Amino acid sequence: MSVGTFCLVLHSHLPWLAHHGRWPVGEEWLHQAWAQSYLPLTRLLRRLGEDGGRDLLTLGITPVLAAQLDDPYCQAEHQRWLSDWMLRADDLAGDRDPTVSALGRYEGARARDTLREMTSAWGAGGSPVWRELADAGVVELLGGPLTHPVLPLVRPAVADLALGTGLDDHVLRQGRRPAGIWLPECAYSPGLEHLLAGHGVAHLMLDGPTLQHVGAHTARAWRLGDSDVAVVGRDLEVTYRVWSPRRGYPGGRWYRDFHAYHHASGLKLSRVTGTTVDPADKAPYEPEKAAAAVAEHVEDFVALVRQRLTSLRERDGRAGLVVAAYDTELFGHWWHEGLDWLAGVLDALPAAGVRVTTLSGALADDPPEQAVHPESGSWGLGKDLGVWAGERVTGMLAEQTRVQDCLLAAAGAAQTGTAREPWLDELAETVLLACASDWPFMVSHDSSPEYARARLAGHVATADTLTDQRRRIGAERPFGHVDARRLNPAAAAG
Repeated sequence: MSVGTFCLVLHSHLPWLAHHGRWPVGEEWLHQAWAQSYLPLTRLLRRLGEDGGRDLLTLGITPVLAAQLDDPYCQAEHQRWLSDWMLRADDLAGDRDPTVSALGRYEGARARDTLREMTSAWGAGGSPVWRELADAGVVELLGGPLTHPVLPLVRPAVADLALGTGLDDHVLRQGRRPAGIWLPECAYSPGLEHLLAGHGVAHLMLDGPTLQHVGAHTARAWRLGDSDVAVVGRDLEVTYRVWSPRRGYPGGRWYRDFHAYHHASGLKLSRVTGTTVDPADKAPYEPEKAAAAVAEHVEDFVALVRQRLTSLRERDGRAGLVVAAYDTELFGHWWHEGLDWLAGVLDALPAAGVRVTTLSGALADDPPEQAVHPESGSWGLGKDLGVWAGERVTGMLAEQTRVQDCLLAAAGAAQTGTAREPWLDELAETVLLACASDWPFMVSHDSSPEYARARLAGHVATADTLTDQRRRIGAERPFGHVDARRLNPAAAAG
């Protein structure tokens, strides 16, 4: 008998970056995450699936990221990026310093493996790769709103458009409608469940404190409000053992340092060494020592999950649920050894008596019986909506709201519901890109804030031009299926 159920949920997301800067801000983000997280993750999952692994984890891929992984321009640029990585590593392998040379060979082998994976398995884009894993039952895929807006902060009609077109995009790429979604930023406000239920969303995850603030625990699923939407909560005690604002495994001294670069090659050749050590004084990376640290942290995490589930069973007299959730980019990109750790955990948990499954699998065996009525919350800093609506970004929120109102007014005036208006579709897509949660997040966290402000300003300027001219201007269209007729004209009057 298992001691309980464990669900790992990974959230894969980047804003639309194609043709919007390269280095150090822009497409480089996409290429790093693609090469270091998305490609090796799928390779790992394929291997585990070939070994009989099923229902291993729940994987959210936002439509805006999926569009870039399928985009021919992004595909071609990524192959060039991988080739450049390989050449830089080969040059480093010829260094006179034997330590640097060894690390160059290590990087070169990784680059070749990744380029081989890209040209073989990813030749038709990313969606067929994810689809194959989902069809085989290796993972569950989550859908989501089109451009990752914070739904409680956008107009209801725009939220409806974002979610509806996002779910349609998932069907186009994956061939089926997802049962669950990744709610952007886990941002919830009362009443949102009605929008979700109206689009057939069966389940989602909220951050643990959002449930705990109203007396609900994370050891089981709940019905959200007065709907039939099932909700689970992220277990922070378990999740933060890996990654937290102040501590976590990736800060271990033997792991490769994310921030220290070898200036001549741009590659990362140092280990963490110590959290207070200057980058210039970091010790060289030693893959063998890092592998030993991974084994220790796999053992530690498995013991923690088992202990947590055992205590829940003793407390409640029934098997409990632990949900841990992370950004996919943590594994491989931010934490170089993270995918090795993930492989070890997925192997060791069942051996420790823990049932590993997807959110759908957990809910099928233990459907929610009681309702929970959360207040507003998110997984952001402060666990509220302040990252996207706080003092530092009030101007950005005002601009996002203004262009939404312009869109709704234009949709009402155009009497949508008859023939499509191409300029209005273009306006709707531009407004959705402007409402991405990334722009205020980057300003609130002081992470390339000028880039974020410029991106929002660019989308707003395009929206204003479309509104004024009421004709197409040829703005970027990553989502040609956005149909403004889905907007309810009555929302503009309201």
